[in-house]
Amino acid sequence: MTQSPNPEEQQYLNLCQRIVDEGEKREDRTGTGTYSLFAPPQLRFDLSDGTFPLLTTKRVFFRGILHELLWFISGSTDGKKLSEKGVHIWEGNGSREYLDSLGLKSRREDDLGPIYGFQWRHFGAKYVDCDTDYTGQGFDQIATIIHTLKTNPYDRRIILSAWNPPAFKEMALPPCHVFCQFYVSFKSDKPRLNCQMYQRSCDMGLGVPFNIASYALLTYMIATVCNMEPGEFVHVMGDSHVYCNHVEALKTQIARIPRPFPKLVIKRKVTDIDDFKFEDFEVVDYHPYPSIKMKMSV
Repeated sequence: MTQSPNPEEQQYLNLCQRIVDEGEKREDRTGTGTYSLFAPPQLRFDLSDGTFPLLTTKRVFFRGILHELLWFISGSTDGKKLSEKGVHIWEGNGSREYLDSLGLKSRREDDLGPIYGFQWRHFGAKYVDCDTDYTGQGFDQIATIIHTLKTNPYDRRIILSAWNPPAFKEMALPPCHVFCQFYVSFKSDKPRLNCQMYQRSCDMGLGVPFNIASYALLTYMIATVCNMEPGEFVHVMGDSHVYCNHVEALKTQIARIPRPFPKLVIKRKVTDIDDFKFEDFEVVDYHPYPSIKMKMSV
């Protein structure tokens, strides 16, 4: 058997194949149906030397990943702000019809409720709507993580959590990527920042390639402001599933031989997580196969 030039992407493809072959056929919230496997082996991605795990066996929407992550970090929960940038991934969950179906009839369209960004920057604050200024309200987990990494990098409590059960009834979608933990390694000349993320619900075809790149990017950003090097991203998954209507598309992708991952370049020195701009990032030497269309289940 030929050795893959990118064994880290191959582990993802192998897991997709295993789920299609061995997964339990299950009904799901969206009515689409899935093949599901619980708690598969973790995926690990080396982020050293600028390596960025943007899958190559199909083109992955990096512009959308970056805009969404900057939106999370800003604390915004207004899906319209993403749509205005040409990123439409939250529109299904912010539509009038969908919000009404959740009983959120007084919520304006595109107001997604206290989802990721709100939990990251204002955990515990009372949610009013996406247009309210929450400055100084709640617990700012991102700022606390950065302060801890700078002042006590051996701390075992450097955790970012989006899981807030009392707030679920107000959310357009409870978090799929639930929490992550950061760990600093001092085995190299410069401290290396590692991140392990737990994801309760893993859409292998459409969502997981996005999630891998997003948390790798978050690790890069936090490492930059803490004057560290990115180390490793570890992805731990719960309900790992392939939607029934993604199987044929994934078979096409699985048949492709992965190419080397691209590099991520951060163009300027940034010392404040809130100062990052879209223009600060560049992906170089990205040579993916063509895009593969998969329908999002809502």
